[in-house]
Amino acid sequence: MSDTKTFLITGVSTGLGRALARAASAEGHRVVGTVRTPADARDFEALAGDGHARILDVTDHDAVDTVVDETERDLGPVDVLVANAGYGHDGLFEESSMDDLRRQFEVNVYGTVAVIKAVLPYMRERRSGHIIAVTSMGGLITMPGLSFYHGSKFAVEGILETLGKEVAGFGIHVTAVEPGSFRTDWAGRSMIRAPRAIADYDELFEPVRARRIQGSGRQPGDPDKAAAAVLRIVAAGRPPTRLLLGTDALRLVRAGRDAFEREMRAWAELSASTDFDDVSRSA
Repeated sequence: MSDTKTFLITGVSTGLGRALARAASAEGHRVVGTVRTPADARDFEALAGDGHARILDVTDHDAVDTVVDETERDLGPVDVLVANAGYGHDGLFEESSMDDLRRQFEVNVYGTVAVIKAVLPYMRERRSGHIIAVTSMGGLITMPGLSFYHGSKFAVEGILETLGKEVAGFGIHVTAVEPGSFRTDWAGRSMIRAPRAIADYDELFEPVRARRIQGSGRQPGDPDKAAAAVLRIVAAGRPPTRLLLGTDALRLVRAGRDAFEREMRAWAELSASTDFDDVSRSA
């Protein structure tokens, strides 16, 4: 049986999506990559050996269905979906608008879900497939100035974990890939930054935003190594439900989980006090 697979990867113009498309193509896989412009499409097809570009805005759900249906019909079954398209919104909660929130969720959550929903019926019918979504360490921890971004990634994490439990019986794997800080455009030209307006937050946020801008291009994570890691879990017989990428992700998520455990233990007595008395006596 051939190990060659057909990958559908959203957002292959830059960053992790581009690195993964390049690595999968180098291993002999067929890659269908979505981009936003004809120029990006030409660039991608020149980059990838057996690469097929599709122009797609993931917030256009009818277009998502069309791209998936055409891929299945013309190029064969999608074995691996990588829902990678997304962006970061940098802005304090009080300084960010409802339109900012809506757009962040339209791309990061609804766009991701639309692509998964389009691919899932085909995988379920075949009783095989691997659904991967690139979330973030920011789907498990939080930092000031990223509330809308964190909200979108926390939402995707919950959706993916639940989906994995629903489709496990169909031979479909679901993995959330959670990068830390990588040398991509995420903190550079791809990030939307809300304008500053409230001086009360200056002391807290100005240094945070400055570090984020200055650190762009000097992050510890290597996109090519991230791509190699993703290909390893695709080849694994029992891939993980979650895969953190980067030493910073490991460190920060561990610290966040430890803090949660300490707080849960500190308030455990109050948490347990809310049951009916007969439940408490029988426990």
